[in-house]
Amino acid sequence: MYICTMVIKGQATVVKHTGSHYMLSALPQWELFPAVLRGKIRLKDSNATNPVAVGDVVDYEAEIPDGAALESICEHVALENPAAITGVHKRRNYVIRKSTNLSRQSHIIAANLDRAFLVVTIDFPQVKLPFLDRLLVTCEVYNVPPVIVLNKCDLYGPEHEEMLAAFHEIYQGAGYPIIDVSAHSGQGIDLLRDVVFGKRNPDGSLNEDYDSSRPAVSLFSGVSGVGKSSLIKALDPSLEPRVGDISTAHEQGRHTTTFYEMYRVQSCHPESSICHPERSEGSVGFIVDTPGLRGFGLVDLKKEEIALYFPEMLEAAQNCRFTPCTHTHEPGCAVKEAVEEGVISYDRYSSYLGMLDEEGKYR
Repeated sequence: MYICTMVIKGQATVVKHTGSHYMLSALPQWELFPAVLRGKIRLKDSNATNPVAVGDVVDYEAEIPDGAALESICEHVALENPAAITGVHKRRNYVIRKSTNLSRQSHIIAANLDRAFLVVTIDFPQVKLPFLDRLLVTCEVYNVPPVIVLNKCDLYGPEHEEMLAAFHEIYQGAGYPIIDVSAHSGQGIDLLRDVVFGKRNPDGSLNEDYDSSRPAVSLFSGVSGVGKSSLIKALDPSLEPRVGDISTAHEQGRHTTTFYEMYRVQSCHPESSICHPERSEGSVGFIVDTPGLRGFGLVDLKKEEIALYFPEMLEAAQNCRFTPCTHTHEPGCAVKEAVEEGVISYDRYSSYLGMLDEEGKYR
């Protein structure tokens, strides 16, 4: 039987990416429908292996039955007849990396973000500061406000107190907010949820710019095993991201998230342990979950620019005798003096030196 159809055009946000297949939704609505790329989409001045990333706003075309309601597109677009992505809108910001050492190609992790939550653990697995610093520099470069989320705080005992104090001193001293949480015990989850929604700032103060009509889109990123998926489930127990265990042999996580996916997170009813849309307090946010990262190379960043994205070094560099200054060998370098005096963390300075070495490891 022949069915008359019509082609409609629209805009939507990419909420899931698996291989050559995508899921779209016209945020803040959460009505998903499948899509594929039409031909090859090339973005200007981009060497990214994925021209379309989760968080991108895209143009699409879809074939639906003639006379069908346009607002119910998800009812008419199926896997066997997906929408076609025809273009990508200009990104407000994004997070990007070189996926392998010495690679010239890059990979866009997510786009159009309000915040990036960088999930780390002092132990189980142990945080690698150079890796975290590369994430922070990338956020600074591409204008994504970062928040460090220190997870698994319920597991830390007296033997971790010195490490915890040092970690807070290093990164809060550099100007980065830290939220201490535990997906297992619930410590800090209420604050984290409000920050994800945009209702509060990481220090707990109210966000005066909060707009409930424009839900925030956030990135959760980190190495395997730090508990990103567990945190998402703690924020909204109705969600079912895959959760894995730590390899005791290597103290590293096993990959449980294998693709890039956005989740719709809702606030919970105070008397319920499960989030139900009909009992929601009305707060909604969107989180992009990513596979655990094993390497993170910087993209399109010249050596002389790297220090500009270390806030504490940028402030001290104003007093350097020479301009430009690489902060490595020049006499009268205020940054080196600040490191020697303990004003700037030696660990952060060591990360900076590692980034100057393009051939160096970044795992």
